[in-house]
Amino acid sequence: MSKDLHLETKIAQALGWIDESTRAVIPAIHPATTFVRDHDGSNQDPFVYSRNDNPNYGQVEQTLSALEGGQDAMVLSAGMAAAVLPFMTLQAGDHVVIQDVLYWGVRGWVTKHCARFGIDLDFFPAQDPSQIAGLLRPGKTKMVWIESPANPSWEVVDITAVASIAHDAGARLVVDSTAATPILTQPIALGADLVMHAATKYLNGHSDVLAGALITADASSDWWQEMRANRAAMGLVLGPQECWLLLRGMRTLALRVRQSSANAQALAEHFSGHPQLHAVLYPGLPQHPGHAIARRQMQNGFGGMLSIRLHGGFEAAAKTARRTKIFKEATSFGGVESLIEHRAPIEGPETKVPADLIRLSVGIEHIDDLITDLDAALTSV
Repeated sequence: MSKDLHLETKIAQALGWIDESTRAVIPAIHPATTFVRDHDGSNQDPFVYSRNDNPNYGQVEQTLSALEGGQDAMVLSAGMAAAVLPFMTLQAGDHVVIQDVLYWGVRGWVTKHCARFGIDLDFFPAQDPSQIAGLLRPGKTKMVWIESPANPSWEVVDITAVASIAHDAGARLVVDSTAATPILTQPIALGADLVMHAATKYLNGHSDVLAGALITADASSDWWQEMRANRAAMGLVLGPQECWLLLRGMRTLALRVRQSSANAQALAEHFSGHPQLHAVLYPGLPQHPGHAIARRQMQNGFGGMLSIRLHGGFEAAAKTARRTKIFKEATSFGGVESLIEHRAPIEGPETKVPADLIRLSVGIEHIDDLITDLDAALTSV
């Protein structure tokens, strides 16, 4: 499929792929774990064993590469598998700079395990990435990790600026772009070396697949080849059925993300200034600290995620999350259904999330119903 076509066309058509053996427009599922070798012991590379590769991996990976403007992609067994894999290439004595506001699973993992592996770690405030420069150690800092927008307070980090700072010190930039998706932001075009997605979320979009993805700007690098080898060695592959479902979900990504973003924008505007709230956290609001950056590096909207903070503190947040009818009280985000979650008790005593914060994953329902549902829950509290 021509590279000049719009992103929406590429993704809806999954790059225009057709099964040459059957002329089907939808791929078959290949559940095989092993593949027959020739009599001389050779094989039809890369298909030897599904821990290395499988026909179902290729189409979803090529589609992801095209969407992100990368040279290659990997699908993995979970978002956390995708997050951990780049750290598995580091050596004792290496240094990583990472933002302080990010998905709690990643923060918890790096805080616990980097020290065990002898990897030095420094956090910088997400709202002030200019502090990165003072933390970098040329020759030692191997990776800078950012997430934008950052879960769950949705800070927006200037990817181009951070990429320049990181590259000047010889470090690679990894961007967790799960909340933005390639529909809203393409970090590689802004200077990132690697893009990570919890594909469970928006890429799949139907809350029925656990998956992760990595997309590289340089497929020839030793770093990327090591990650590919580690995926196979550690068995972090995604099953063929899950690959098939992920690709099916991705075909409607542009429609879903745009509708979720439009709904989230309308919710943020409606509840901004609500008497029960002292903050609405959403990059699409002009008063958001990262709004100017978001306008510059995001297209087609500002995402389907927002958070609200309640005057009544922990108890008011807990009650509000329990009293919605359409918003379902559940973990995760990025599905077609709207979800609500009081984050602090979910993350536990080590959380940095304010006790009064509720996270909203805004789905594709009618906006009037979502507004009425949330307003009724807030009013009842």
